[in-house]
Amino acid sequence: MRVTQRGRRALIATAMAAVVGGGGVAVGAAAFGPATAEPSPVPAAAPAPAGTPTSAGYAAVVREVLPSVVLIRTPSGLGSGVVLDAKGNIVTNAHVAGDATSFEVQVAGQAEARPARLVGTYPPDDLAVIRADDPSGLRPARFGDSSRAQAGDVVLAIGNPLGLSGSVTEGIISATGRAVTEPAAPGSPAATLPDAIQTSAPINPGNSGGALVNSAGEVIGIPTLAAASPQSGAQAQGIGFAIPSNLARDIARQLITSGKVTNSHRAAIGAQVATVTGADGAPAGTGVAAVTPGGPADQAGIRAGDVIRSFGDTPTPDSESLTQALAGARPGQSVTLTIARGDQTLTTEVRLGELPGS
Repeated sequence: MRVTQRGRRALIATAMAAVVGGGGVAVGAAAFGPATAEPSPVPAAAPAPAGTPTSAGYAAVVREVLPSVVLIRTPSGLGSGVVLDAKGNIVTNAHVAGDATSFEVQVAGQAEARPARLVGTYPPDDLAVIRADDPSGLRPARFGDSSRAQAGDVVLAIGNPLGLSGSVTEGIISATGRAVTEPAAPGSPAATLPDAIQTSAPINPGNSGGALVNSAGEVIGIPTLAAASPQSGAQAQGIGFAIPSNLARDIARQLITSGKVTNSHRAAIGAQVATVTGADGAPAGTGVAAVTPGGPADQAGIRAGDVIRSFGDTPTPDSESLTQALAGARPGQSVTLTIARGDQTLTTEVRLGELPGS
């Protein structure tokens, strides 16, 4: 499926993106980074459909959460962030932060922006933390337990799409536990996000890093991706993805404590891989370019030049499919790999290691 470049209004096809788990649906994913429109000084909330039974409660949720969602201005554009604590720490997407180390943050409805600095970033999970120089007036959000989110739950996405400060959209959770690959962009490499929350709440450029909120006013996710049509490349309606709040808080706390991630909780095989193509030009497997000495692949006897055909029961016709399979695995788990070595087809068991931190 075609994907779009982050932070652009024009949708440009850049990569294949698959989603596995929760039914194995495959869609294109577009990661939205800083939007390029100028911010609106007036908060704008999208009204709930007429007759919605819980519409009266939406206003209370928005009033509670809106002061905790900030607009983030970088040298390349605009994005969103969620206030974590009274010290002024704000969680956002790594692709919103990009290569920047200094920012301006602005609360919806407030005319004055305040400077902020980068605390740390972890691109494999597309998360970053920045800290406002002046935390006064910033209200920490209430984070909920994202493991309790389930399909059918009503959610609101609050952020700054296209610079429209304090915008709100409504939808439901369509699925949980998705593994979604987002494309690379300047200042941010490609990333495969494990356990993403799929939602029908519209997510647009500039929403990235904002808040996905349940009906109790708890942040349960960080909106990050939107699907793209494989035919036109235009944004698909009603298919967006958010990083679960439990993961976002864990990574953010590590970045705040040490400036880096020390425990990724993510599986790795200890090998550099790339997609290999057959004589017809179609993907033919995941080729091993190099193995880490002493790592899981090395210990399992995998060599450079091998082609990984499957990860357990999951076919791996390209490197992206292997990355997504690893996103659904855990360090220490044993997995049987099917590999091609010349004219031979072999199987080997690999005890997965842990993806290095930042």
